[in-house]
Amino acid sequence: MNLTSNSKVLIQGFSEFMSTTHITQMKAYGTNLVAGVSPGSGGKKIYNLPVFDLVEEVVKEFGPIDTTIICVHPYQVLDAALEAIASQIQQIIIISAGVPPLDMVQLLRKTEACETLVVGPNSPGIIVPGQILLGTQPSEFYTPGSVGIVSRSSTLTYEVAWELTKAGLGQSISVSIGSDAIVGSSFLQWLQILDEDESTEAIVLVGQPGGGSEEAAAQYIAETIDKPVIAYIAGRHAPPAKHWRQTGTLATVVGREQNFGTAQNKVAAFAAAGVPVADRPSQIPELLKQAIAQGVGV
Repeated sequence: MNLTSNSKVLIQGFSEFMSTTHITQMKAYGTNLVAGVSPGSGGKKIYNLPVFDLVEEVVKEFGPIDTTIICVHPYQVLDAALEAIASQIQQIIIISAGVPPLDMVQLLRKTEACETLVVGPNSPGIIVPGQILLGTQPSEFYTPGSVGIVSRSSTLTYEVAWELTKAGLGQSISVSIGSDAIVGSSFLQWLQILDEDESTEAIVLVGQPGGGSEEAAAQYIAETIDKPVIAYIAGRHAPPAKHWRQTGTLATVVGREQNFGTAQNKVAAFAAAGVPVADRPSQIPELLKQAIAQGVGV
């Protein structure tokens, strides 16, 4: 991963997902935004960024690009991502929501062959507090520190960060992997990244109903992770018949046991793995301090 203030960042597309506020915030935070790509708008300036028709034109002008932020219509995401991969961009953040699942399957098959890291779709991106902001996360909730956050939610990511900040627990990195039915990177990948990251001393995982990614993460933590981990699962008190459609629940429950994908099942998985689970976001800092003091996971 190359996530520093020197990283060169490109924006592909300008839509309702990316406004002048977000562009201004990223620039103010020190993110090195070099250009935008919007076919048919080459030669113009959008949000005070030079705009090109093709990604390869940006690379020719500015040299290798480290990260691209994709904000196009969901049905155009696959083409935009493949164009970025063809230009050797190895970190892709997809802000757009509602990308067709088969498009994501095709994209993931491509990324497996070229070791490209994809975050999203339906993600506010990544922030390394004090260094770089990639996406739409509100930077005012963050402060530099040593707690890594990995989440499926968007707004809950910010809430957890704010609870940590108020408690004097700064963050090393925060990533929302996205809440579409199929996303580019998993809890397992990010747990490995955070476990190997020297600036991260503890991890907060934020999950929600739908799918089995939290259960897989719980087992992975028990078997592999050496750092303290605290989990929080949203939706524990939602009505039993409630479907979290944005997480792909309906697609993943077919043929599964009745409790598959429920918040209760996820909480039980973390409990079985010895991972403390917070009842509410405000409880996370205290559990985290206890886990660090006790050396849980070390």
